[in-house]
Amino acid sequence: MLSLDQLRQDAVHRTLFPRTTLAQAVERLGFVQADPIRAPARAQDLTLRHRVEDYRAGDLERAYPSLDVEEGYFVNYGFMPRARYALLLPRAPRSRVGPLAKRRVDALLAYVREHGVVHPRDVDAYFAHGRVRNYWGGTSSATTHLLESMHYRGLLRVVDRERGIRRYAAPPLPDAPVDARTRRAQLDVLVDLLMRKYAPLPGPSLSALVHRIRYRTPARAGELRAAVTRAKERMRTLRLDGVSWYWPDDEAPSTRVDDAPRVRLLPPFPPLVWDRRRFELLWGWAYRFEAYTPAPKRKLGYYALPLLFGDAVIGWANVTVPDGRLDCRLGFVAVRPRDRRFKHGLELELARMERFLGVGASTEDASETEG
Repeated sequence: MLSLDQLRQDAVHRTLFPRTTLAQAVERLGFVQADPIRAPARAQDLTLRHRVEDYRAGDLERAYPSLDVEEGYFVNYGFMPRARYALLLPRAPRSRVGPLAKRRVDALLAYVREHGVVHPRDVDAYFAHGRVRNYWGGTSSATTHLLESMHYRGLLRVVDRERGIRRYAAPPLPDAPVDARTRRAQLDVLVDLLMRKYAPLPGPSLSALVHRIRYRTPARAGELRAAVTRAKERMRTLRLDGVSWYWPDDEAPSTRVDDAPRVRLLPPFPPLVWDRRRFELLWGWAYRFEAYTPAPKRKLGYYALPLLFGDAVIGWANVTVPDGRLDCRLGFVAVRPRDRRFKHGLELELARMERFLGVGASTEDASETEG
């Protein structure tokens, strides 16, 4: 019978694997969530720096054209190995496509196939589609909106970025539609990918995570309840303190204890942090991502990075780079550890962050208690 301490150890060791190559890290993670905020770097870079040897901020974007990886939508927006991303396609449109929109899609796709790789600016200049109201209530180029919609459906793929802006190309022609049995098997592959990334998962989190697929693949919404049932039947399970926990069926929980616990600053969306229910069950406090919370209501900070010491998340850090130097403000759930290993580990982690960002560093305690 495993204890809660051992569950924590397993959660840490299975996701913070030894550093490897960028391609192998993305393959092992199965999906890397992306976010455009840089505080002090994008979430995908903050995730990969713990898992890729000698990783620097921006390496994924620079290497992307040469990787067997696709940028796009899964349970969130991010990066996936190409073969697994293909299991999500094609997607139905998010809303009904009228005759005018269909003509625009056909014309734009023909233009992209003729020109190879296209930038939204050039497409907009050619078609002059005007302006539309976007999801956030502002306005954006109608052509850019259409490009993003076609990318979502799998009619276009992201080739690279030019100064942060996605450039698109047409993907290979899709394969013939598959039968119901093959679709079910493909869905199980996607569920297993999620389990390997986020396990150990409590039962409610497993169900909620699988059902997020419906947001990115609406046509499969009706298949997800059965997919959750199949997953629970084939996964390893443990009942602890009234909660059922699940692992991939071919993996045993790790109970290894580190003799020299490390200090790590985690991004807001990696496997250890992403599921807030699991986070609170494992570490006993509530982490919140507050970038979109009004400043007076923030308790942890704009882009607080969870602070991991060994297998315990003991606090958070807000990291900024004013005047080209790393500034790290720490907060703790209880009290700052007096362990010399923590002090030394923090120094090493800040040095790693400096190299990752290419800056210098300083630190300051922001708080001794949560909030």
